[in-house]
Amino acid sequence: MIEQFLAGDLSDVEEAVRKAAAAEVMPRFRQLADHEIVEKNGPHDLVTIADRRAEEQLTASLTALLPGSAVVGEEAVHADPAVLGALGGDVPVWIVDPVDGTRQFVHGDPGFATLVTLAHRGELLASWTHAPALDLMAVARRGGGAVLNGEPIRSGHPEPGRDLEVAISHYDFTTDAEKLALSVLRTPGVAPRPCGSAGLEYLNIARGLLDALAFTWENAWDHAAGLLLVEEAGGASATSAGEPFRIAGGNALPFAAARDAATVRHILSLLAAAG
Repeated sequence: MIEQFLAGDLSDVEEAVRKAAAAEVMPRFRQLADHEIVEKNGPHDLVTIADRRAEEQLTASLTALLPGSAVVGEEAVHADPAVLGALGGDVPVWIVDPVDGTRQFVHGDPGFATLVTLAHRGELLASWTHAPALDLMAVARRGGGAVLNGEPIRSGHPEPGRDLEVAISHYDFTTDAEKLALSVLRTPGVAPRPCGSAGLEYLNIARGLLDALAFTWENAWDHAAGLLLVEEAGGASATSAGEPFRIAGGNALPFAAARDAATVRHILSLLAAAG
């Protein structure tokens, strides 16, 4: 079933992602009422009506495209953590972040994206990163490379002699782990900055616009699409244990993604030195 599905052109998936963003996200961009924004676990963890409605539409459309598949969406998991169990099951799973960068979305910043990834038995197979306000659609297929708006992209290698630009974890460095990451990376040759939408930061690596990312959390919906995108664009990633990231969780943190494997090892070595 999954092999036959992947053998197709997957254009119906891209269309489903575009339609959900066009119908449920963009009409509410810079139009949200106060009652349409809710705090989940604090002031920096927000959900809006756009997140919920877009995830509902994607859940319906994606499972219709691939009968028998399951959906692990950020909002569904928030409502029922048991939904995460599908990541370790035998059926194909759609991993959905309906609005990655909800904070940016709420504040009228166009730096947000809809992220969809198809996985099976822990393996990332295809991903879609759509930034509707920026008119960007990146698609990656395992073994098939990565494209942005239909054109192939490659991460390349960092330029010798230039400080590495590294985006770090959440936006405001409030946790001890994030403060540690920031202090460690404030070393010669490294220029850290806060991370915006995780999906768009991964896209920046895949495009060669950012050198590396370092994260202290492992929510699958934040990382699945970007990890495959970076890999298929020629980049690399690893956890602090030197292992591949596992979408079902249980990863050694922090972990890093970068334009090449050497940069991943360098960033992780800096983090380990202070650990």
